[in-house]
Amino acid sequence: MQNAVILINTEKGQVKAVAERLADVEGISEVYSTCGRYDLVAIARTPDFESLAELVTERLNAVEGIRDTETLNAMQVHSRHDLETMFSLGW
Repeated sequence: MQNAVILINTEKGQVKAVAERLADVEGISEVYSTCGRYDLVAIARTPDFESLAELVTERLNAVEGIRDTETLNAMQVHSRHDLETMFSLGW
């Protein structure tokens, strides 16, 4: 399982439209609009690194209205929650 946080800036006036498009992209489990340096934060959950790479380099590039991104690949999870349930893709 590969998890990543994708920080996204959109074209002016495109935050809501981009968030809605991203929510429909396979591999994106959640999208948050935020205050601060980035317009959106997307949580990616993929079965392997190759799927994550394809998501970031191909599927996200096809989403109209994205100006730039920064991807933070998760290395370790530190949580008291049931991570297996939280990060399950149901595959």
